[in-house]
Amino acid sequence: MKIGFIGLGLIGGSIARAIRHFYPEAEILAFSRTRASVEQAVADGIVNRTPNEINEDFGSCDYIFLCAPVASNAEYLQKLKPVIRLSSIITDVGSTKCDIHARVTELDMEANFIGGHPMTGSEKTGYMHSKRILIENAYYVITPTSRVSKDAVDRYYHFIASLKALPLVLDYQTHDYVTAGISHLPHIIASSLVNLVKDTDTEDGIMKLVAAGGFKDITRIASSSPEMWEQICMTNRKNISSILNDYIQSLIEIRRQLDNAEAGAVYELFESSRNYRNSLPVKGSGPIQRIFEIYCDMVDEAGGIATLATILASNQINLKNIGIIHSREFIEAVLRIEFYDEQAMKQAIDILRRYRYVIYER
Repeated sequence: MKIGFIGLGLIGGSIARAIRHFYPEAEILAFSRTRASVEQAVADGIVNRTPNEINEDFGSCDYIFLCAPVASNAEYLQKLKPVIRLSSIITDVGSTKCDIHARVTELDMEANFIGGHPMTGSEKTGYMHSKRILIENAYYVITPTSRVSKDAVDRYYHFIASLKALPLVLDYQTHDYVTAGISHLPHIIASSLVNLVKDTDTEDGIMKLVAAGGFKDITRIASSSPEMWEQICMTNRKNISSILNDYIQSLIEIRRQLDNAEAGAVYELFESSRNYRNSLPVKGSGPIQRIFEIYCDMVDEAGGIATLATILASNQINLKNIGIIHSREFIEAVLRIEFYDEQAMKQAIDILRRYRYVIYER
């Protein structure tokens, strides 16, 4: 198997790592304008070689992943057209699909294109943050063109599944409508909320000082790449605008209910949202991924966190993140500990309770 990558950031690097893990004999080549990322990938043993341009070397690839910024992928399509073979499949990893499909149609490359969108990611960017398990148990949307063969789609579907992702076939218009609601709008809401707090904070910054709990949870994604999200919004403007209008109308209605002291309606807002949120697939798959975390009571004394971390390390349990909670708005405990998987979390709970730590699970 021969795989090509154009662009090698967080998503491309993570897919390349997964391919190298599950297909150790695969030949992987990567081109990027950021040479440091592909050179590091070679040093890591993920990529075999890094051409300096889009050339005939890519023509013999079974799959070519376009992982550059959305606006750049159209340019690379044009460069690939004269070199690819009939059986080559070009795919992408962009969060919007209508623009790239339109460009594929313009270039008469529909027989060679299957759009792709791994519904995973991080507020961190770049190859240095990539990891093999990033796409594991995450929905990976596949958007075939009308002219690509069913056999090619089936092969690509099973290839994505072999990387431990969860392939889901959609038409590209449906994809862009759905992601406008569950991905693009939340990023706009998070960013606008952060800016609202910034602009309305007290002169001595009390809002920023005590911001924790719910505020940090729902605004984490506001730390994402502004360049990437500018391009996403510009390539899905119609869908985002439509669903943003619906959201604005819902906010206006909530404001009316508050102004009229309609307690029952406000209760219904929180009850219906809670019930629907609790029904989402948070235990292992889907765009809302489960976070393997526990909370622990701890006395404020020197070496307390180090002792706990040493206990877990001595039992070969790796920590993904650990931190002190300064506001107990929604959490009883003072220390939050996050793990990479459920097994490590369960082992840690058992071990820490044997050491008489008080553990809370969410």
